Amino acid sequence: MVPDPTTLTELLEQSQDLQADALRPTREGLAEFVDASHRSPGEDATASSSFHAEQRSTLSKSIGATTLLGAAGGMALVGVLASAASAASSKDVQLLQTAASIENLAIATYKTALSLPYIGGSSANAVVTKFCQVTMAQHTEHAAAFNAALKSLNANVQHHPDPAFVPVVDKAVKSLKGVSASTGTLAVVGLAIELENIAAETYVNDTTLTDSRSSRALFASIMGVEAQHVAVLLAVQALLKGGAPQLISLAPGTAGKLPAAAGSVGFPNAFYKINSAAPASQGAVK
Repeated sequence: MVPDPTTLTELLEQSQDLQADALRPTREGLAEFVDASHRSPGEDATASSSFHAEQRSTLSKSIGATTLLGAAGGMALVGVLASAASAASSKDVQLLQTAASIENLAIATYKTALSLPYIGGSSANAVVTKFCQVTMAQHTEHAAAFNAALKSLNANVQHHPDPAFVPVVDKAVKSLKGVSASTGTLAVVGLAIELENIAAETYVNDTTLTDSRSSRALFASIMGVEAQHVAVLLAVQALLKGGAPQLISLAPGTAGKLPAAAGSVGFPNAFYKINSAAPASQGAVK
């Protein structure tokens, strides 16, 4: 079944409209965020110490719960990231650096996915390919926004991926060698869901970690875009698992062939959990 290019264009325009709506308050929030940070030159030493201790504890629990990381390597990473936390000048700087690191990881992952013939090649599903291309571009805009704010704060920008999640991606990519197109597509979609969910949950959590109203709006606005990515990917995943890849199409009449669960599979939770959220200091620059 060949996707209707007109319908696909309309869907992508809607996605880009949502992205534009999210980035508009994001840019405003970033400007207010920077101004507020310049008006508050220093943190109380006790509060800062308490924050770093709390983040170290949270980081330890986060890594300890990640089965893909070995115990020894995980605890070594705790030490490295705790050092990075101390190097960052403030909690809000850490939040921005970690957010940028998550976006960088997403960009690299989608770029790798699009190099695979069954995701970005001529034989790939056109809807999946275009989704990956547009989503990668949106993550690039998010990373640029976070780093622009860091530059305005005279803080180190973050051009590297989140170190705690890199092993997850590396392991997933290695597992794709020699697999069939159907198996590979399903694995890539599953990985994308995991990363998009991490981003969404992190930004939900960040809204509770920051004391700034403007930065709270910033994380909430981008979180909405990441949540949309998750919803689309969950629907695609369900069709792949159900043996109906032909329904991943925007051709006329496809909607009537979708199972009833298609309307709800993209929204499994009434409220976003934060189990996979990255601790604020996890992607901080040393």
